[in-house]
Amino acid sequence: MYTPTPDDWLSINRANWDERVPLHVASDFYDLDGFRAGEDALRDFERAEVGDVTGKTLLHLQCHIGLDTLSWARHGASRVVGLDFSGPAVEVARGLAAELGLPEERAAFVHADVHDAAEAVPERGYDIVYTGVGALCWLPDIRRWARTAASLVAPGGFLYLAEFHPLTDILDDETGSRIVDDYFARQAWVQESAGTYADLEARTENNRNVQWQHPIGEVVSALAAEGLRLEFLHEHDVSLFPRFSSFERSADGYYRFPEGRPRVPLMYSLRASRTWSARGKTR
Repeated sequence: MYTPTPDDWLSINRANWDERVPLHVASDFYDLDGFRAGEDALRDFERAEVGDVTGKTLLHLQCHIGLDTLSWARHGASRVVGLDFSGPAVEVARGLAAELGLPEERAAFVHADVHDAAEAVPERGYDIVYTGVGALCWLPDIRRWARTAASLVAPGGFLYLAEFHPLTDILDDETGSRIVDDYFARQAWVQESAGTYADLEARTENNRNVQWQHPIGEVVSALAAEGLRLEFLHEHDVSLFPRFSSFERSADGYYRFPEGRPRVPLMYSLRASRTWSARGKTR
C-alpha cells in the first residue's frame, strides 16, 4: 500500500536483497552454470543500443551479482566496475570475476549505496554509466539518483538505462489489462512479498520491501537537468519475467501478452550523453 517513506527503508530493502542472493545464485533464472560456460546475460536490445564497448570503461550501478557487469567485460570493455548495496551480492560478483580469470584491474566490485557512488568507486568518470532493469524502483528520489549517475559520466561518455516501464506498475497483476493504481503516485509502496522473481515458491523471512514508481517524464527531466543530452528513448513490448499471469514466453525468451492482445510498453531504454562544447568544456 502507499504510505509515507519509513525511516528504515534502506535497511529493510538491504535485508530483503541480502536474503535473496543465495536463492538467485541457485536459480535457473540467473543460470550461473550457463553464464560460466559463456552465455551472455545482456539483452539483445541493450547490446545494440550501447554499441561497441571495446576499450571503454563502464560503471554498473546497482549491479546485484554482477552478471551484466561481467558480460560487458566479455564484450571488450577495458575496465568494468560494479556497485551494489548488498554485501553478499558483491561477494558473489567478485567470486565470479575470479572464476572467469578477470583481475581487479579489469573487473572490480564495490559494496556501497548507489547514492554514495561518487565517493566509493575507483575513478571519477567512466565512458559508460550503465544501470540495468529493476533498479530505479528501489530509490525514493530520482533527482538525487540522476545527480550521482550524471556526475560519473566522463566527458564524451554517456549514461545508458534499461528499465521496466512504469505503466506496468499501475495495471492489475492478473491480466495486465485494467488500471488499478495511480501512475503519478509519489508515496512509497510498502509490501510484504515472499519468494523472489527468480523463484516464486522460495521460502523467505525478510519479505517486507519499500519501492517507488518513477514516471518516464521525471527520469528524462532529471537527467536533462544534470546536463546530459538525450540521444534516444525507446519503448519495448517485452518483459524478462511473467509480470502478469496472462504473459506467455516467446521463442526468444522474452515474455509478452498473448497474440491478439493490444500491446503496451513493458520496458524502456534511454541513452543520454555528456558532450563537449566548442570551448572544450562539458555540457
